[in-house]
Amino acid sequence: MKFYALQLILAIGYLHKKNIIYRDLKSENILLDEFGYISITDYGLAKFIKKGDLTNSFCGSPEYLSPEMIIGNGHN
Repeated sequence: MKFYALQLILAIGYLHKKNIIYRDLKSENILLDEFGYISITDYGLAKFIKKGDLTNSFCGSPEYLSPEMIIGNGHN
């Protein structure tokens, strides 16, 4: 389990370094190959943002909403 979690953290961290926010993280969008390495799929809701900017768009699956989206605060 730690192996998968670390891969996911590294992948999301890489996207953030490229100023991409991935806004549809859920188990259905994480695939495993035959060696146990993950691939993140479905970038339809991903968004490029400038450093320090916030986005207020409401998107994603209702079952996986972040606290920021429920409260209505901007998120990055």
